[in-house]
Amino acid sequence: MLQQVKSIVLCGKPLDFATLEEIGSGAARPVADEGGMERVAAAHKVIADRIALGLPVYGSNTGVGSMKDRLWTADDLAEFNTSLVRAHHFGTGEFFAVPIVRKAIAIRCNTAMRGHTGCSPELIHAFLALIEHDIIPAVRRHGSMGCADIGLMGQIAAVLTGVGEAYHRGRLVPAETALADAGLTALVMRPRDALAALSVNAIAYSAAADVLREAAAAIRVLLVTGVMSSQALGASADPWRVAATLSTRGEALVGSWLYGQSGVSDWPLPTAIHDPLSLRMTAQVFGAVVDTLLVAAGRLVEATYLSDDNPVVLGGQVHASGASLPLTTTLYVETAQIAFSHVARNVLNRCILLSNGGRRNLPVNLVAPGEIATGLGPLMKLAVELYMRVQSMAVPLSAQSIVVAGGLEEEATFLPLIVERMETQVRDLRQLAAIEAILSSQAIDLVGDAPHGIVKLAHERTRSISPIYLKDRPLSKEIEALQGAFTCHDLLRTFVTMAPMPEFDDFFALSK
Repeated sequence: MLQQVKSIVLCGKPLDFATLEEIGSGAARPVADEGGMERVAAAHKVIADRIALGLPVYGSNTGVGSMKDRLWTADDLAEFNTSLVRAHHFGTGEFFAVPIVRKAIAIRCNTAMRGHTGCSPELIHAFLALIEHDIIPAVRRHGSMGCADIGLMGQIAAVLTGVGEAYHRGRLVPAETALADAGLTALVMRPRDALAALSVNAIAYSAAADVLREAAAAIRVLLVTGVMSSQALGASADPWRVAATLSTRGEALVGSWLYGQSGVSDWPLPTAIHDPLSLRMTAQVFGAVVDTLLVAAGRLVEATYLSDDNPVVLGGQVHASGASLPLTTTLYVETAQIAFSHVARNVLNRCILLSNGGRRNLPVNLVAPGEIATGLGPLMKLAVELYMRVQSMAVPLSAQSIVVAGGLEEEATFLPLIVERMETQVRDLRQLAAIEAILSSQAIDLVGDAPHGIVKLAHERTRSISPIYLKDRPLSKEIEALQGAFTCHDLLRTFVTMAPMPEFDDFFALSK
């Protein structure tokens, strides 16, 4: 199925978001670089030579964790390596999406290309053959502390040995069936292959890349709804011009973008000498989240080519490694989660300003003149809950204490759980965007503005789903439908084309 698509060569260099997206979607198939495979083979020879001398290599001819001091004989190695993989197939919960698993396999292979892993070339070929033949292991989400995704990667590695489940041609089938249908045979794990297939953070990195890109998309939509509400409220664009000129990177990017949009339409005259902080400091709030997203994503791109194995081959020697703890990446991801809380509060504050009325003579609850209605004020209950949901998911987890395996594994980051919480934040931020769009469109219609540019497009899309509010009516389906519309990447691409922020948009490949 994937044999006719273009190839992306994995050579141990960083995988950017555009590349990961192509691999995940199936638009491109990863293949191994010849030079990279030579480095893989050379590192494997170092491991094999050491084992041949009867010397211990952690997880290759010794046990792991509490079993690290158990040395296996040559006759036991094949059974041990197969058993090691199957012992770590213990994930539970919902399945990761297929694109995330594709990207994880590519990341695992790419980090091995630098020649520090010590696995056999056959392991890399087996991984890539899964993607080539459209066999995507079914990976349940729960089973990693975020210090090597052993319980998650174990579900991928098990498929290589003919155990577990996989999606093949769109159907979930036993791994043995998928391999047989594709004409593949189960891989016999060589020493070092089992742990190399298990003890990396590839799934967490892949899932983090996915949610960071979705977060970037959600922030771009929230910037649009922020301009809508700012126009409806008659906010001054002067602070944005200042931010564009005098602020830090993120603030300058956002300030320039906001000020640019204010010049597209007939922007209303400011209604106050000094706007409320939620309007005046929009560039600072969104600038912080733009900056933290770019930094977190930058660290993640670095992780797509750096070996996080244990042990590693370095200078012809085998060394123990602590690189399986992705703390730097995790801390920056957590920082982005905190920044989301500030964005959620900023959006909530603007929604309250709209609902309270007063500015530009807007009526309370945005009730249309002459109508008998409760209006849109009750929506604030939902907006406050969504803000609190985003806030509640921002409490850092990475420093939580945990001791397992006889005290050998007392460090963790919980990156997969942090990613799952960020997914919830992104979902709730998108619903806040839908509420802000409904309120802003109502206000724009009530004051009689004729928006242009991106505000016009967002207003028209909102009104195609949620008409002007005259009489009280149920809004649940409208909010969810508008949330879905704003999640659509076709609309996002239109927003990005009409009102680009190149440094941000291009990095996250938002136009793809």
